[in-house]
Amino acid sequence: MTTNDENLNRLFKALGDTTRRIIITELGKRDRQSLFELFSRVVTNHGIGQTRQGFSRHLITLEEAGLIDIEWQGTTKLHRLNTKPIAELKLGWLKSFEENSE
Repeated sequence: MTTNDENLNRLFKALGDTTRRIIITELGKRDRQSLFELFSRVVTNHGIGQTRQGFSRHLITLEEAGLIDIEWQGTTKLHRLNTKPIAELKLGWLKSFEENSE
């Protein structure tokens, strides 16, 4: 499998989970959030019942897919949305279906 295929698989795995899509949506509304802040917003706004440890695993999956970047502010780890992989998906693999449907 090529690196491109591996990246695509990681991206689809990350996007294939409701909680991770909600995290992306919340980061789209307000970037640079700590784990505690993001966890609180997702639980409060979306009623997701999850432990912080389980939630952290979702963040790791999103980071591995390149969908979030990490920035340290002192001892606080801030999560930032990176829309580049989604844009590349839209302009790359998904674009081929758009052209074939016309």
